[in-house]
Amino acid sequence: MSSLEERDVVAAPGSSSAGLGVGAVGAAVEAVAGVAAMQEEVGIRREGPEPDPDEPPKKRVRLPEGESGKLEERLYSVLCCTVCLDLPKASVYQCTNGHLMCAGCFIHLLADSRLKEEQATCPNCRCEISKNLCCRNLAVEKAVSELPTECTFCLKQFPRSSLERHQKEECQDRVTQCKYKRIGCPWQGPFHELPAHESECSHPTKTGTELMGILGEMDQSHRRDMQLYNSIFSLLCYEKIGFTEVQFRPYRTDDFITRLYYETPRFTVLNQTWVLKARVNDSERNPNLSCKRTLSFQLILKSKVNSALECSFLLLKGPYDDVRIKPVIHHHSFSNDANETDYVPLPISDSVECNKLLAAKNINLRLFIFQVQK
Repeated sequence: MSSLEERDVVAAPGSSSAGLGVGAVGAAVEAVAGVAAMQEEVGIRREGPEPDPDEPPKKRVRLPEGESGKLEERLYSVLCCTVCLDLPKASVYQCTNGHLMCAGCFIHLLADSRLKEEQATCPNCRCEISKNLCCRNLAVEKAVSELPTECTFCLKQFPRSSLERHQKEECQDRVTQCKYKRIGCPWQGPFHELPAHESECSHPTKTGTELMGILGEMDQSHRRDMQLYNSIFSLLCYEKIGFTEVQFRPYRTDDFITRLYYETPRFTVLNQTWVLKARVNDSERNPNLSCKRTLSFQLILKSKVNSALECSFLLLKGPYDDVRIKPVIHHHSFSNDANETDYVPLPISDSVECNKLLAAKNINLRLFIFQVQK
């Protein structure tokens, strides 16, 4: 309220302060405060547009695009992989001139050079690269881990270092499954909808006959998974069991299009001499043109035997390798006329694991042989 209005209230013509009652004074003070508040509110509204009460809170508090946003964009272009042009998700390697490569692209370049029988080079400056010449850039790895990225579920921004924990444990929109999945409930949905679904899920109220049908299908899938482990336990009961560490070394053929093969030196298991061979992409004449990579191997008996040798064998990863192999048991009856097995797939999970093996100078695995006693 202005000073003129204050004078009108406090000293109105024909009245005095002594003539005003306590109640009138209190009412006048409240009126003054109310007018002042109204004027203050009007003044604020004149300074800027009135906010929309229905607008989401995040839009009201979001800061305008500034230098920080431009800096992030520049860092994205500086720290990205020179091959895939994306920010590295794990290890970051650099050539001798400092150009960056994510772990996946680095391994893929080494594997391609192995298939083409060429020296691997940096795609940017063409300097030679190898596991010995290149090193990890820890500063870039830490910088990338602090850059913001978007959660695929809730679309909020988080530092890359904390994104995995958020998506697995904290995000209310992460995909989860009903706790009654073990009795056949197929529901999947956002985590915040899980309590409502579980309170209305129909599977706990199903009859025993209905549940037995559902569990029968689940048991069949579980039975297939357990068959491998049961087979391995039965093999451990054999009288003769042998194992050894094998190292595949690369060599090339003299064909018109040279192909990459692998072979181990001769080794002795169960008093017999053996050799392992491996090849890349069985049916493809030029495997370096394919993005899909596979390895297959065969076991060859080099010793002469007096009678057939019934054997089971499997390959596992070596003690110092990080490649993932799902073991598969193979059987063959070895004799002087049938001393070689057919080529069988090396049970690696995908092409990424295959590239890890191809990028290495040698492939180190562990071979188990079980001899069947007659």
